[in-house]
Amino acid sequence: MPVWSGFLTPILEVLADGRTWRKRELVGSVSDHVGLTLEQRAEVLPSGQRRAANRIGWALSALSRAELITKPARGAFLITSGGRDSLARFPEGLDERALKTIPAYAEYVPLRAGSTVGAVEATPDAVSDPFEQIETGVERVHAEVAAELLQRMRGQDPAAFEQTVLDVLVAMGYGGTERRAQRIGGSGDGGVDGVIDQDALGLDQIYVQAKRYDQGNNIGRDTVQAFVGALHGVGASRGVFITTSAFTQHAREYAKNVPIRVILIDGHRLAELMIQYGVGVQQRAVLTVVQMDEDYFE
Repeated sequence: MPVWSGFLTPILEVLADGRTWRKRELVGSVSDHVGLTLEQRAEVLPSGQRRAANRIGWALSALSRAELITKPARGAFLITSGGRDSLARFPEGLDERALKTIPAYAEYVPLRAGSTVGAVEATPDAVSDPFEQIETGVERVHAEVAAELLQRMRGQDPAAFEQTVLDVLVAMGYGGTERRAQRIGGSGDGGVDGVIDQDALGLDQIYVQAKRYDQGNNIGRDTVQAFVGALHGVGASRGVFITTSAFTQHAREYAKNVPIRVILIDGHRLAELMIQYGVGVQQRAVLTVVQMDEDYFE
């Protein structure tokens, strides 16, 4: 059976008919396209999921991250113009190395500093320690989820994104036990999209600005300076500026040097926080790893 990357080109070839495919139908057609046997289709993982469906699902996630396919509805897939171009650009087939030449796929960096995820495709021979293999596998899954979270948030309407930002901050523990957070974005918001009360009387408040920007449309110093001005206008001493893109170096330097405490959170960090605090994600599996209990045998 092909590894997950071996399904990349077959998926695009099936989707090249221009139809919107439901996932179950697509898995069956891709399995037919690569000639999987009945025995291969019946193989299951320890989790109970069919191995072929799992690998095709991983390939679908990667193609979506690379914006070679799109999801017009839940559980539905459609090829994009980029997907069609990739079939012509890589006539010998797509693999992960080819995917990394596509900016949308390469955009998201690994969650853990110094990680090798994304630098090499991990295989059992590439990492000697089984525990390290497990950590690398989990990190790869989280990197894919984080990239998809960014795509979804960039497609939200502004009000929904502002609420997502508040949900993340509340999940982190801001807003006190009563979870006091209010969205105030819209026309006439004065440059502030939300406010979080840290106490019941609202004496201690954090103001929030949320910008839903595409990749490459980075936040500059002027925009952060305008947010600082808005904080001055409401007499606030601290604020959080969150975006789905990134901040320029000048913007970060400015935020460090102003008297008001301003925290800048870019898209990568926002996605990491959503995974860490369980906003917009759900638990897929819990793995138990055992080791010898030496005390038992003494």
